[in-house]
Amino acid sequence: MSEATSPASREGSPDSAVDRVADFYGAYIDAVSDGTDDLGGELRAHYLTEDLRQRLAAWEEANHADGVLRAQNVPTHWAVRYHDSGAGHLFTTVTLTWGAGADAGRTTLAVQSDLATKLISDIEDS
Repeated sequence: MSEATSPASREGSPDSAVDRVADFYGAYIDAVSDGTDDLGGELRAHYLTEDLRQRLAAWEEANHADGVLRAQNVPTHWAVRYHDSGAGHLFTTVTLTWGAGADAGRTTLAVQSDLATKLISDIEDS
């Protein structure tokens, strides 16, 4: 691969709550896509608050879908961007792409992280 066609480098920091949301979604989508069920649960335990895990379990029972992705299938692409912060929280927007090309669908999630712990504390449809 030539330098002109090589993908952009990716960076991150364990001190950045935005990077942690991106790290979680990247690893979680990989685990779900690969069918590695135990890893998805382990990632939830590491990145999500206990309260959110309980609320996701209730949501999943009611909706018969994955609460992290708000879907029954796995997206083909994800993107995370900073949205806002205040009152000890950081808010990011997660865009999930379903399919490819002109017919690809997109959903947007509002993700809240606690700044003190950097744990994800809420996920909602946006």
